[in-house]
Amino acid sequence: MKTELTRFRIKPGKSEVVDEWMKFLNDNMSEVLLTLKDEKMYVESIFREKAEDAEYLYWFSVQGENGADVNDSESWIDKKHLEYFWECIDTSIQPFDLDTEVVMIPENISAMMKD
Repeated sequence: MKTELTRFRIKPGKSEVVDEWMKFLNDNMSEVLLTLKDEKMYVESIFREKAEDAEYLYWFSVQGENGADVNDSESWIDKKHLEYFWECIDTSIQPFDLDTEVVMIPENISAMMKD
């Protein structure tokens, strides 16, 4: 199982498009959740930070091993999600992976994630 927290910088001037992106995901949550099974994505949350000099999105995820890559998905939701990603994320700035120090998942929940 992989537990990750990654920070991505948002391109300058794309804050309103990020608003639209997050609304799109929330408005289509039932379809979004259907795509997570193939990815073996048990938990995925997106956080947003507006700092003085920049804006960031943080992805927190708990994912099983050998899940499908979202980039290979044929789902219209994933394709639209990736369109937003490439429009909004500043790929000239390397994403920053925070170090995992402790993972606290009760054994009964962890056992269900291994299926």
